[in-house]
Amino acid sequence: MPFRDVIGHERPKQLLQAALTHDRVAHAYLFYGEDRIGKRLTAIRFTQAVNCDDAAAAARGDSCGVCRSCKQIEARTHPDALLIEPDPEQANPQIKIERVRDLESQIIYRPLIGRYKTILIDEADRMTIGAANALLKTLEEPPGHSLFVLVTARPYAMPATIRSRCQALRFVAPARTQVEAALIVQREIPPADARFLAMVTQGRLGEALAADVTALRAIHADYRALTSRAALTSPATILASAEALAKGDRGPEALDWLARWLRDVLLVQVGAEPDFLIDLERLAELKEAAKAIDATALLDLLAEIEALERGAGRNLNPQIALESLLLRIREAVAS
Repeated sequence: MPFRDVIGHERPKQLLQAALTHDRVAHAYLFYGEDRIGKRLTAIRFTQAVNCDDAAAAARGDSCGVCRSCKQIEARTHPDALLIEPDPEQANPQIKIERVRDLESQIIYRPLIGRYKTILIDEADRMTIGAANALLKTLEEPPGHSLFVLVTARPYAMPATIRSRCQALRFVAPARTQVEAALIVQREIPPADARFLAMVTQGRLGEALAADVTALRAIHADYRALTSRAALTSPATILASAEALAKGDRGPEALDWLARWLRDVLLVQVGAEPDFLIDLERLAELKEAAKAIDATALLDLLAEIEALERGAGRNLNPQIALESLLLRIREAVAS
């Protein structure tokens, strides 16, 4: 499918199409931005465009989506389109040096049927040091017929030497209205469900398209109970909830949902339009909380959640962390 198949990302698409129409395609690109917002899809459409058999589509810097080359790239059977990604079966998925060396042995040969030999490296930040060093040697002197596209949500985790040899394109999540419209069309769901998914996933369309809206609403209801009046007035309920969440390994997820609730309360407090609220259905309760909690306390609580999320790998006790946070929320509401 052509670039119009990609929701949002107008600036990256314009730059890529300009490079194609003016024959100024760089030898390596780095697509970076949040997870599941369309970077990989854009990379696939780009590799289709550089090898599309349709002259009219190529003239406008796009692909036709229906020629043999486009269909083969989509099906991952094109002999000149290589894809490298971490092995999902591994406990700690990585891209190892053997994959990169195998790649090196293939790109030295000219394309079999296309104009370029394209190499898409997804989650490029998961390359081992050895793999990154091996790739660096290739990027320093790439074959003229090669095109590298590295995709990552963590560019800071990649060696600066790799980043410096790529033309970087930043991707941001599409506008919420674009995500909602895409969900209504592609998933055929009601507008209310599309809005809910777009808000909860923060515009990550790939995640929203795959999410089970019924299950997600049930989870939302569970976490919504944590901040109900009944729960916050009972220390015993708070302690029991924290214990259950920690035992179910749901601590990080609970922090995310609590941050969303605090964000809604803060937005109500500053007079934001209700349409910006995730939990619009609880507007009356949010208004009550906004009257009860001081703005400084809200910001402190959000900062505490951010600190807890940053320290998730430091052997923190999730039960104690949740207990402390929920008790602080209770105190803020009570005061």
